[in-house]
Amino acid sequence: MKNTDQLFIITGGPGSGKTTLINAIASHGIQTTLESGRKIIQDQLSSTGEALPWLNPIAFAELMYSRENCEYHKAIEINETVIFDRGIPDVVGYLRLMNLPVPDYMDNAAKKLRYNHTIFIAPHWQEIFKQDAERKQSQEEALATFKVMYNTYLSYGYTPVLLPLATVQTRVEFVIKHLSIEF
Repeated sequence: MKNTDQLFIITGGPGSGKTTLINAIASHGIQTTLESGRKIIQDQLSSTGEALPWLNPIAFAELMYSRENCEYHKAIEINETVIFDRGIPDVVGYLRLMNLPVPDYMDNAAKKLRYNHTIFIAPHWQEIFKQDAERKQSQEEALATFKVMYNTYLSYGYTPVLLPLATVQTRVEFVIKHLSIEF
């Protein structure tokens, strides 16, 4: 097994600044992944597909799992620091949030396909939260998502580190300091 200590997750509820932070980190030359959920929603809307969280949450979760699994294996192969915009445990968290059963294979993958034990979690941030065509959750749902993700990662033995409610640059510096790499 290759070194998974180089695989870092940034998670949290919708609209908490995760993707903006990850894009800023990528501008420093660090490898990153795209959020699978948003991409799936965009693809499904453009093709009139039904694997949308508000139409078919199980099909949506299946697609998210497939993409996260693929991103994980690609990151293992490049063998360098990679920042993930969510990870496999996020799919489990989503199913828990929706009160849907978690298939054994997803639970097993969340247990066996490991990332760095430290994960970064963006707390709900009311001042920057916005709904859009792909983000239909309310403030309450965003806060509930944050709590479920926090508890899901804890349940898999990860150590969540809360991101500060601060500027993008401050958040970038915070993450990079924890990664112990130079930029």
